[in-house]
Parts: sequence; C-alpha cells; structure tokens
Amino acid sequence: MGCYNSAVIQAPVEKVWATLRNFHDFSWSAKVISKVETEGNPEQIGAKRVLNGVFFETLLALDDVERKMRYSIDDGPDAVSKDNVAGYIGQIKVFPITDDNSTFVLWSSRWESGGEGTKEFCDPIYQAFLADLQQHFA
Repeated sequence: MGCYNSAVIQAPVEKVWATLRNFHDFSWSAKVISKVETEGNPEQIGAKRVLNGVFFETLLALDDVERKMRYSIDDGPDAVSKDNVAGYIGQIKVFPITDDNSTFVLWSSRWESGGEGTKEFCDPIYQAFLADLQQHFA
C-alpha cells in the first residue's frame, strides 16, 4: 500500500535538494501549507512538525549523499489518523537529470496496515506539493 508521485523540476539537483531538505520549511508551498509548528533541529532525526495544525510528522532520516528524506505521519485527518493507518512513512528523493541539468523528484509513501482512503487523500496533496515546487523554480 502506498503512494507514488513524481515531477521534473527545471533546476539543478543541488538547488532542489537544498529547498526540500529543511524539514521545517514549506515557504516554497504556501498554497498547500499555511502554518508550520516546529520542534527540534530540522536537520536532526527526531525533529517534529505540525502542518496546518493537523498533520503531526517526525523526521526519520536525512541523507545528503543520496538526497533523500524519510518521515512518519504520526497522526492527522481521518485518512492518515493514527486510528485509520499504521506505520505511515513518507519519502522524498531527488535525482539529477544529467541531460539538461534538471531534477527528478519522487515523493512516495507506504503504510503497514489500515489506510482506508489514504492513497486517494494523499496523492492530491503530494501532486500539489510537486506543482508548487515546479512553480517555485519556474
């Protein structure tokens, strides 16, 4: 069970990764995220964030060599609530496209159990994030 969303960003991989790697910063996606409450260092495992007052997330991994981040959704609206889904892990990974110096961004997630309606709820959010990221670098 999971989600898979991707986009090509017209910017070098180093710039895209620099934007995405800060666990607390969603300034590039103000249309989707209007409020971020933070706890801890955004570059250290265990950092927490609350997005729009309803998505409670924890940073699980941050790898600058492989340019990937993993996080958990610990609780949230019904489709991703702790009562509906268990073991929700999101991952962002960026890859250089050497042909034209652009970047491939993969935003995926998986969960262990439950998840009634989770994919249908999350896919449009990830698609909106990716569209905002494309616009940010346009």
